[in-house]
Amino acid sequence: MGNGDGAFVRLGTEQQDPRTAHIDEMGTLEALEVINDLDHEIAPAVRRILPAVAQLVDAAFERMQQGGRLIYMGAGTSGRLGVLDASECPPTYGVSPDLVIGLIAGGYEALVRSQEGAEDNPEAGASDLDAVNVCERDTVIGLAASGRTPYVIGGLDRARERGALTGAVCCVRGARMSAHADIPIECVVGPEPIMGSTRMRSGTAQKLICNMISTELMVKSGKVFGNLMVDLKPTNEKLVNRASRIISTVSGVGVDEAADLLAASGHDVKVAICRAISGASESTCRDELLRAGGNVAKTIRSLMA
Repeated sequence: MGNGDGAFVRLGTEQQDPRTAHIDEMGTLEALEVINDLDHEIAPAVRRILPAVAQLVDAAFERMQQGGRLIYMGAGTSGRLGVLDASECPPTYGVSPDLVIGLIAGGYEALVRSQEGAEDNPEAGASDLDAVNVCERDTVIGLAASGRTPYVIGGLDRARERGALTGAVCCVRGARMSAHADIPIECVVGPEPIMGSTRMRSGTAQKLICNMISTELMVKSGKVFGNLMVDLKPTNEKLVNRASRIISTVSGVGVDEAADLLAASGHDVKVAICRAISGASESTCRDELLRAGGNVAKTIRSLMA
């Protein structure tokens, strides 16, 4: 598994990029411009694999509608990106912390301190999924720039044993991990500005893909009205102000009136929006939202019919 592994040294992420071969001799601005130029290649690379991302999102949403969860797993940078994406879903969309889960090789200590060797243990990947009781309704997405991390492969194999949907996001072509997933996503970004530092281009590509997956799942789940976050939890002054502005923007009422409606609706942004637009009572709006599966647009159409 070390640097002597021929397959490893042939990985696209482990090659030397001639465009940065003398970055140590460049001035600061020149070096930053070169890195930025290389970063411009990432979005087009992600664009090329969007059909596979869409396939994974649609399949995951079907399972989520049946009570399933989204589970990311990875090691090092990839693992941290999965945990980051998962941790941002509850405050942004008001979902349970159990709906989107991030698992990282070596446990949460690995978020702040490298856990050497943790990624080489496939049994640990399987065990971590056992600990969260992975089941057939879940979607497990393995993240690994190299596409060969044993921890992730062990987890994907366990997920498939349990009947879960599996996806694999990596940054090389013909990844070993792809053979262990129902829907493989290979976003080829090429060499890193600093050879092998996959926290850079590969990390950026994986972050973009995770953002897309979780965002579209939340949109499909009715957590967004237009392009506004309507299921955020206003748990502090900043979020109360944001929620009030959202209600005002959608309904046309003043911000102060929107704040009053928010407070009178139990700080439920969706209920406040429906009340502001339709004039219906809080209980009526709650009932209609429940019937519409939390979809604000459907609820308003029903209330205004």
